[in-house]
Amino acid sequence: MKVGVLSGGGDAPGTNAVIRAVVRKGLQHYGDEIVGIKDGWRGLIEGEFLPLNLEATIGILTRGGSILGYSRTNPFKSENGAIKMLENIKKAGIEAIIVIGGDDTLRVAHKLGGFGVKCVGIPKTIDNDLWGTDYTFGFNTAASIATEALDRLHSTAEAHQRVIILEVMGRYTGWIALEAGLAGGADVILIPEKPFDVAEICEYIRHRQKRGRNFSLVVVAEGAKPKGGKEIIYSDSVDEFGHARLGGVGYYLGKEIEKNIDIETRVVVLGHIQRGGTPTAFDRILATRFGIAAIDFVHESKFGYLVAIQGNKIVPVPLKEVSEKRKTVNLELYEIASVFFG
Repeated sequence: MKVGVLSGGGDAPGTNAVIRAVVRKGLQHYGDEIVGIKDGWRGLIEGEFLPLNLEATIGILTRGGSILGYSRTNPFKSENGAIKMLENIKKAGIEAIIVIGGDDTLRVAHKLGGFGVKCVGIPKTIDNDLWGTDYTFGFNTAASIATEALDRLHSTAEAHQRVIILEVMGRYTGWIALEAGLAGGADVILIPEKPFDVAEICEYIRHRQKRGRNFSLVVVAEGAKPKGGKEIIYSDSVDEFGHARLGGVGYYLGKEIEKNIDIETRVVVLGHIQRGGTPTAFDRILATRFGIAAIDFVHESKFGYLVAIQGNKIVPVPLKEVSEKRKTVNLELYEIASVFFG
């Protein structure tokens, strides 16, 4: 069987571990021919393919990024994009496609199913916000990096008696902010699911000062917004899926704190450091399990499904459900974190 593999959207540590697992089991167990599709959906539109054999996957388990590349291309926004994809799939003789991506990439995969393209999805996003799976690969690495950043910022905040705000990724959900903040001992955690009140944040900081703690660490997800306000954007331009570039909530918050409290406030935007570099052991193992399960799904004709993990079991979840819902932060976990605010 000839099976295509592509990685779309933003980069997430563990993508190469998925590719390695698909190739290894596909070749050695099923006798498949595996072909890589370069740069996500754009590669399928342009017909850019890369043969994947065992040699191509040597040494990639520990590497971040993707040997296939990524793109945020929406084929249904491109002129004749869908038609070109279908033609290239037929021309290349690809019988099924394993799609590694987040909500936008997987939404396209679900839509292609209506055109007869056989797709199996793998959940890739550092935001951990895909419906139907407890974890997406890449999230553990991002949360670990953010936690390490908090550990390092703690000492400098304390030494200089400052408020330091760490802005992390999280457009619609605050999973990274919440878990890194809880693990890293943040004094305030702000997430998109709960609009924040600047006065309340300032009160947490004052309460710490009364206890003799003249510094504070605040973690804020990029998509967090003030009560009654809107998310803060870096640029009005949008990508092909209609998303504006977020950024600046940390600086907004820093100015507001300094307006209300006489304390020096600094802002650190962690940015793409969260999604770059080598994946954690957890993400390598999870990504490997996803890759093995995906090629199994192909041979079990479980098309139109996402390879998900629930508890410690791999389960199929319909791509239709994934494309229609989003997994938001567990507010019970947020309540646990809030015990340590202020």
